[in-house]
Amino acid sequence: MKILVGVKRVVDYNVRIQVNPDGSGVATNGVKMSMNPFDEIAVEEALRLKEAGKAEEVIAVTIGPKASQEQLRTALAMGADRAIHVETDEEIQPLTGARILKALTDKESPKIVMLGKQAIDDDNNQTAQMLAALSNWPQATFASKVEVEGDVANVTREVDAGLETLAVDLPAVISADLRLNEPRYVKLPDIMKAKRKPIETVTLADLAVEQAAAVKVLKTSAPAQREAGIKVESVDELVAALKEKGLI
Repeated sequence: MKILVGVKRVVDYNVRIQVNPDGSGVATNGVKMSMNPFDEIAVEEALRLKEAGKAEEVIAVTIGPKASQEQLRTALAMGADRAIHVETDEEIQPLTGARILKALTDKESPKIVMLGKQAIDDDNNQTAQMLAALSNWPQATFASKVEVEGDVANVTREVDAGLETLAVDLPAVISADLRLNEPRYVKLPDIMKAKRKPIETVTLADLAVEQAAAVKVLKTSAPAQREAGIKVESVDELVAALKEKGLI
């Protein structure tokens, strides 16, 4: 069984985001980039399924510019067997991403496509669902536990009322939530070995995929600065301040 895992290059979650002065988007020049945290969890889960004997091969996939191969190398260092880079300098929105992944699933025939539930740069949370619809596959989103038995995956997911467990027939699309696992620490020898693992590079034209109609971002702006708070010396002063603002 193959598992295809999506990996996205995003601004590192520790970086303080800055907006371009002209409102054209988020500043990325000279900014540290890394693998989307939810995708890292997806890679880890795929590797655990392989180590448990449930899969024979884990294939990491990314879509983006040449620099995105850094994130593929990270996935390979974690333990992925090989990687596919769909190289493009254009902005890829969820529907186009889903179409690309659909083309790759047709080519590779995986039993599971494992994705992060969302990317921290756009927070769309759409690609997994769109891929399942395009492929006519079952989907299990926001997974906090995954167990595979034969051709069925039992996926536990968090819902408003608690936990829900779904049994989905394979092949299926699964998206990883934060509580699914804690990704492994990548060691230097693994990083060196990853440099020798193959990365296949293809283009949208190679996959016969056309860009979906783009959702145009008109302007990006930073949130308004919060007003400074005040310190109070006693409960009575706190109550008085709250009454003055009409909060009680």
